[in-house]
Amino acid sequence: MTARANRAAVSLAATLGVAVAHAAQPDPVATFPGRPVRLVMGPAAGGPTDGVGRMLAERLSETWRQPVVVENRPGAGNTIATDRVAKSTPDGYTLLVCPLSDAVAPSVRAGLPYDFARDIIAVGRIGTTANVFVSTPRLPVKSVKEFIAYAQRHPGKVNYGAQGVGQAGHLSMELLKFMAGRVHVVYVPYKSSGIVTTALLAGEEIQVQITNLPSYLPHIRSGRVRSLGVTTPARDPRLPDVPAIAETLPGFDVTTWYGICGPSGMPPAVVSRVNRDLVGALGTADLRARMEKFGVDVAPSTPEQFAALLKSELARWKEVVMRAGITPGRDGG
Repeated sequence: MTARANRAAVSLAATLGVAVAHAAQPDPVATFPGRPVRLVMGPAAGGPTDGVGRMLAERLSETWRQPVVVENRPGAGNTIATDRVAKSTPDGYTLLVCPLSDAVAPSVRAGLPYDFARDIIAVGRIGTTANVFVSTPRLPVKSVKEFIAYAQRHPGKVNYGAQGVGQAGHLSMELLKFMAGRVHVVYVPYKSSGIVTTALLAGEEIQVQITNLPSYLPHIRSGRVRSLGVTTPARDPRLPDVPAIAETLPGFDVTTWYGICGPSGMPPAVVSRVNRDLVGALGTADLRARMEKFGVDVAPSTPEQFAALLKSELARWKEVVMRAGITPGRDGG
């Protein structure tokens, strides 16, 4: 064999070797997940969102036969967690439990280090939780209509509590005020939801609150607080005799939702795989029952449906914040 022929043979062998090596490499999309998946959450351990995420992580770990590691990144209105995911490699191995607060944050927090609409992609909705409008029994009202009339007659004399500017309880009341018109109710901020509950039960600092329905059911049933209305478009089966606020203020709807998101740029096949397995997990009777006991009504969706929800919620809360005259700040207001 001549030197030229020998070099050609070596070159061909090398080329074939590279081709074979590439052919032997597994497709990372087709084999997803091939290693542990990280599920990032903004709320600290122990809250409703954390509970939802951990139940889901447990089930997906079984489905994928890979650990789904929960990573709590609390602080800054859940935006630290969202920023962590927005800046992660878009391969599906870092996912985010994205609640309603993610759609609110861009309107109430200045200088966010990410653009939610651009940097985050919707994977699928998990479910929803109803909220309830409650009052201390000391307040002489028994319905939303009576509350509005009372607040109009006593401007600035009724206080409501919530955990931080821009949180669901705060903006829910601001939406009610806006839709009711000529209602001046004073906002009193608190550092935690537990402190708000204590204050409402005492009935001195605040008289009303809009908050998570499941957590307040024992107080409603014991008569320690009075339920004036639920925030979902229709009545909630847990309180069938309590009207929806929408029965007095048509169009009122503040439904707390939870979903799974990821960094933009995730391969469509990975988004579809995660969504498929998310829907499958939520379709199992035991997980559905556990979540419903936790106060979450399971409501899975396609990525496209969840993306449409995120888009509409971003626009809606931007308008509510503007109408309420809330100036975005680095502390959320």
